[in-house]
Amino acid sequence: MTDDSESEPRDDQPHPLGGNTYHQEVQHSPATARIPDAVSRGVFSTGAIVMHGAHDFVIDFVQSLAPPRRVVARIALPPSVMPLFVGALQENLRKYNQSFGAIPRMPAPPPGAGPANPPPPITDVYEQLKLPDDMLSGAYANTVVISHSPAEFCFDFVTSFYPRSAVSGRVYLATPHVPELLDSLTRAMEQFRQKMQQRPPQPPPSPE
Repeated sequence: MTDDSESEPRDDQPHPLGGNTYHQEVQHSPATARIPDAVSRGVFSTGAIVMHGAHDFVIDFVQSLAPPRRVVARIALPPSVMPLFVGALQENLRKYNQSFGAIPRMPAPPPGAGPANPPPPITDVYEQLKLPDDMLSGAYANTVVISHSPAEFCFDFVTSFYPRSAVSGRVYLATPHVPELLDSLTRAMEQFRQKMQQRPPQPPPSPE
C-alpha cells in the first residue's frame, strides 16, 4: 500500500508558491510507516499505567522485572484514537484465541492488594518509578499497529504525518499481560467519556 495524498491543491486552497501557508488533506497507510533505527529494537514492558486528561491519553509502559522499576516508554494518544486502539486490541485477542487458545491469566494479587483495596495515589506510584527526563514529554501517536506471536504482542505507535508515516514507539508485552492492558485502556476510556458527559456545554463564541 502507498500513501494516498493529493498532489495538487484544490481551487479553494492557496497554491504553495503563492503564499506563506496553505492547507491540504492527506491520508497515509500505517503499513508503510518508516521505522527509525532508534525505535526498531523496541522496549520490553511488564505492565502499563493509563492516564487521561481533558485532551489526551498517556500510557506509561513499565518494566519491573528488576529494581529499579522504570518507565520504558511513554505514549500520548488523542481521544479519537483510543476507541480504535481498544477495538484493534480486542480483535487481536480474538484472533490469538482462535490460533493459540485462551491466554493464561496472571496470578491473583496477594492479600491486601486486591480490588477491594483502593489503589495508592498516583503520586506514590511515581515516587517508586524511574522516569527519565528525556521521556517526560513522551512520544505522540495517532495510529497503533498491533501484531502478535504465541509468546508476545508488539505495539507499533505511529505518527501519520506527511510525507511519510513513522513509528514513534515500539513496545513488546508478554501475552499474559495483554488482557490487563486492555482492561486498563477500557476503564480509562469509560472514565473519560463519563467526564466529558458531565462537563457543562460550552457557550458559543460571542460575535465580534
